[in-house]
Amino acid sequence: MQENIKEILLTKEQIAAGVARLGKEITADYQGKVPLLVAVLKGAVVFLSDLIRAIEIPVRFDFMAVSSYGPSTQTTGQVQILKDLGQSIEGQHVIVVEDIIDTGLTLRYILENLSSRKPASLKICTFLDKPSRREVDLKPDYNGYDIPDEFVVGYGLDFAEQYRNLPYIGVLKPEKYK
Repeated sequence: MQENIKEILLTKEQIAAGVARLGKEITADYQGKVPLLVAVLKGAVVFLSDLIRAIEIPVRFDFMAVSSYGPSTQTTGQVQILKDLGQSIEGQHVIVVEDIIDTGLTLRYILENLSSRKPASLKICTFLDKPSRREVDLKPDYNGYDIPDEFVVGYGLDFAEQYRNLPYIGVLKPEKYK
């Protein structure tokens, strides 16, 4: 797998530092509350598992699975819910946990959907953000790192269900996905 990586953007140590910082921010902001972290599968599961251990207050979590990419590296713009939450979020403090925000189209759909369910609050926590690719107006409340417009894999992010288990964030060589 490593031979398919053009460069490493974030090392294992940088990832750990970013997660720790986000955990401290969420801990400070949610004192006296029990936030519900909603991870978007499959990419965010690795980040979520580290993040919940970095948050020093009680938390709950649930999962949603949505599809907008299919087998491509570009979003289709058509979003469908493949797995919905297992509980009501009405009156809950919800943090949507994403691995990466690219165009923002999928996340906008998720936020609109969740907002209609009347949470007490709704925030975004992403590990990676590509603001240069944004097609909709949204900004994460908690952001690990801004990254350039490169196709990245590792730490839960994949291409065709591969590379999720890399312990770093790497840029995939273009010839591997074009």
